[in-house]
Amino acid sequence: PKTNVVFLKVHKSASSTVMNILFRFGETHNLTFAFPLNGGSQLFYPHHFMAKFVQGFSPGSAPQFNILCHHMRFLHPEVQRVVPSTAIYFSILRNPVQLMESSFVYYKGTSSFSRARNLEEFLHEPYRFYNPKIADSHYAKNLMTFDFGFNPDGDVTPKRVHLMLKAIEASFDLLLISEYFDESMVLLKETLCWDLDSVVSFPLNIRDSSTRSPLSDSMVEKIKKWNRLDWEIYIHFNKTFWERIDRDIGRERMQREVRALQQRQAELAEICLQGKGSVAPKEIKDSSLMPLQFGSAKILGYNIRQGLDKKTERMCRQLVTPELQYSSALYKKQFLQKLQ
Repeated sequence: PKTNVVFLKVHKSASSTVMNILFRFGETHNLTFAFPLNGGSQLFYPHHFMAKFVQGFSPGSAPQFNILCHHMRFLHPEVQRVVPSTAIYFSILRNPVQLMESSFVYYKGTSSFSRARNLEEFLHEPYRFYNPKIADSHYAKNLMTFDFGFNPDGDVTPKRVHLMLKAIEASFDLLLISEYFDESMVLLKETLCWDLDSVVSFPLNIRDSSTRSPLSDSMVEKIKKWNRLDWEIYIHFNKTFWERIDRDIGRERMQREVRALQQRQAELAEICLQGKGSVAPKEIKDSSLMPLQFGSAKILGYNIRQGLDKKTERMCRQLVTPELQYSSALYKKQFLQKLQ
């Protein structure tokens, strides 16, 4: 299995679930993570990534971290100083229409969104609310473009789009699509030579459907237009995603693999979870499994069955631990000698 991995954690794209998969794999195989300084949850986002943001990075030595997966704004030369040159680089994308709807709820407190009554009002006159000069404005426009390190406010010319797509292709080995999450995990498993259990997951950091709002056709068009660079990224890599599947796996085998993944997931849900799956925050019994409640979204979590044996309980707990708690536990483990 491949153990050197860079994951660009694009906001609001099922990336917390992917991060859980990487945390579990790293913990099981005793790998080192490139943690933010002092165990923070982001690598000084929204600044472009720099190697010195990583706890324990030393400029003189060879890149010594196995997994880089915390939120960052991508900058390839700096990332290369932290992970070995053999690392596999991957990320996950989401349809910019759903991404924007999700961001509006989750980042409601940011400068661009706080004064807009709803997404419709924002899109009707975005420049009434959006000021690119304000530090948190990136959440409101071309967020994927921004996370990949590019200017979200750039003019959309064919040349700029072409160069941006080429640059992403040059840096990344694999771009997954969150709308096809199971297929994405099969592709990831193949690329990293991991086993099925390594890529099984329960959806993390998802919100209660009561905050989801249906979008009219005209809203959809406005969102695409407003996030045109993101749309170009998404369309292009959605196409290459399926080309990759056809080339490396084939649709028939992919269907079989997805079925196996879903079956295993259902088995684990049966073993691990109380009730039918995710529950509202107020129903989470174990506070250490409570996900961060942020913005105006209600973020769901899980309850683990009682009476499991130690080994099973540990596995189940790994699957449902929210990223902030998991990250800080792994940080403590990795830097234990430092903290004593």
